Amino acid sequence: MQQIIYFFQKFKYFLFFLLLEFIALALTFNNLNFHKSKFVNSANSITGGLYSQATNISEYWNLKYENKILVEENTLLKNKLESNFSQVNSIDSVVVDSLSYNRQQKYTFTNAKIINNSYSKDFNFITINKGENQGILHEMAVISSKGIIGITDNCSKNYTRVQSILNKNSKINARLKNSNYFGSLGWNGKDYNIVQLSDIPRQAPLKIGDTIETGGKSTIFPEGILIGYISKINKGNTADNKVDVTLFNDMSNLGFIYVVKNLDKEEIKSLETQNE
Repeated sequence: MQQIIYFFQKFKYFLFFLLLEFIALALTFNNLNFHKSKFVNSANSITGGLYSQATNISEYWNLKYENKILVEENTLLKNKLESNFSQVNSIDSVVVDSLSYNRQQKYTFTNAKIINNSYSKDFNFITINKGENQGILHEMAVISSKGIIGITDNCSKNYTRVQSILNKNSKINARLKNSNYFGSLGWNGKDYNIVQLSDIPRQAPLKIGDTIETGGKSTIFPEGILIGYISKINKGNTADNKVDVTLFNDMSNLGFIYVVKNLDKEEIKSLETQNE
């Protein structure tokens, strides 16, 4: 207490000066509109800047939650789009080919998150946080917004192992986007950004930069899912060509994905194996 009294006694004139200065500034700002507006604008600018920074920080920490919400919304939109495609006006169905429109929904989409990912081995696998309890089964397509990722391989109740496209055992039907020529997509185990498309007929028109997508010749991947682009053409003396395809997906940096279920898969497989 004595120290406080001593402080006021020692600096009483300076403190009195500050009090008078504060009163003078208050009278100035309250009575002169120009000074008042400048002061308010400056204060608003500083406060606005602080609020803006606080908002940016808050948004950064909420990115994970926002990404999750976006993936869930995209899943709903994909399912709704696939469902709406099967519904057609009865008048239109008379005019156009009924085989193109009058069909049932063929695919459903389930979003999931990658919790483990390998890409530097010869036989790479990915683990996702959805399993049998969420409707995930063996041999379902796994894709992202940028393209294909792999095929479900082994499922537990709440988790699934996915055989990555970066796996020497992976063989996926793929085609050139600008034509109907197709081949078999595999991986040679070298570069995780590049896969190989083989068994392409020699007469197929190939050029660097051409887009490669799924061919739809299987019951796993829907037709037209992006894969990558041709980055190298290896023409030999054989009857077919082989090209290097640079993936659209960065397989070393994956997050949320979609698991695609073909609702007609069992019917098609049953039909194809009847003679066997």
